[in-house]
Amino acid sequence: MSSFDDFKISTPLRKTIADLGFEHPRPIQTKSFPVILSGNDMVGIAQTGTGKTFAYMLPILQMLPFSKEKHPRALVLVPTRELVVQVVEEIEKFGKYTSLTTLGVYGGTNINSQKEALAEGADIIVATPGRLYDLMLSGSLRTKSIKKVVIDEVDVMLDLGFRFQLTNIMDLLPQRRQNIMFSATMTQEVDKLINDYFKAPRKITIAVSGTPLDNISQHCYAVPNFYTKVNLLVELFKDKNLFSKVLVFTLNKKTADRLFTEIDEFFGSEACIVHSNKTQNYRLRSIKQFEEGENRILITTDVMARGLDLDRISHVINFDTPIFPENYMHRIGRTGRAEEKGASLLFFTEKEKPAKEAIEDLMKHEIPQLKLPEAVEIATRLTPAETSKIKERDNPGKSSKDDERGASFHEKKDKNKRINQGGSYKRIIEKKYKKRKTKGDKNYNKRNKRK
Repeated sequence: MSSFDDFKISTPLRKTIADLGFEHPRPIQTKSFPVILSGNDMVGIAQTGTGKTFAYMLPILQMLPFSKEKHPRALVLVPTRELVVQVVEEIEKFGKYTSLTTLGVYGGTNINSQKEALAEGADIIVATPGRLYDLMLSGSLRTKSIKKVVIDEVDVMLDLGFRFQLTNIMDLLPQRRQNIMFSATMTQEVDKLINDYFKAPRKITIAVSGTPLDNISQHCYAVPNFYTKVNLLVELFKDKNLFSKVLVFTLNKKTADRLFTEIDEFFGSEACIVHSNKTQNYRLRSIKQFEEGENRILITTDVMARGLDLDRISHVINFDTPIFPENYMHRIGRTGRAEEKGASLLFFTEKEKPAKEAIEDLMKHEIPQLKLPEAVEIATRLTPAETSKIKERDNPGKSSKDDERGASFHEKKDKNKRINQGGSYKRIIEKKYKKRKTKGDKNYNKRNKRK
């Protein structure tokens, strides 16, 4: 096993590593360090939770000497606001004994205060693509000094629709720079981005996207509907020692809100929720409370499945089966981090069974199925999405051409049929009731009457 002693790093960084208690580098760190240090472009394919942040920041901190340069020299792009906050905190920990300064910029907050902070200067900028692009267009962020560019979780950025901002940011950056990219999956869009902007990149692969993590136990439950899933969750959560810190993933924000309302009735302040419709302060506060143990249940959507480094999560529960199999891997990667043991549970309905089978095909591993506990009541109540829709025969917005007409159908009477007048209806009324052509022509009706 390699050691950090083998890395050519400065004394301040060695001191930081000792303070953090790191003894042995992880595979992604061992492979990335010499490549990034050489100045070559690099693409890293690695699962979430493999230590990517330290993998790119250690060599970058080593390569950024003290400078009086006011403009940033390194740029880190991440997909979400929460990740900006987390990466800034990580860099500040890593650079504890250096003079390097870091600034995080993201949407949802006052852009003017961020412009003022940029004017004061920073060595490293951590940003979401949307806000960074706005700052670049306004002239508040000068990019001429940027030599290192890191794009972390690039596949998530593309999924979230940041292609336009990403490509425009890359076009506005200096031509002479080192590009570093990390992704959990290699899609066609990611490959195109690499071909367009990277120069002979070195590719490092640590884990295949579908490889199940050995230190995470996986099981699943077949559950008929939403409210039975809720009943199962409530039954499981009664064991506070076993389910001590649980991350619950739902498919969308609406389901997350509905689940939070149901769970709140049983567990109150033990549960919190995070998704993109919540305010930035609410989201950060919920994450902090969950991380510090004030809440043991955090309900969220896939926006949280990537990148966030939450420690000692006992269980990841897939309340909804993810549509894309890769998202299952990203979700369960929240537990079993740093070589600790973790557990994952998957709830699936009959409708979600094909998605579950797609996950198993990707992993080449069948998820063991558990029997529902006897105490779990099978709910008859259904959500609006689960209720079968009754087709209304005569609803003009829903009916099709092939619908058969009922026995009571009849054609409208002639007097009730609508006639296209081909213009203003006013002229028909005037003709019928002999209205005056104008207010001034008082003899108009008289003349017409004589005729």
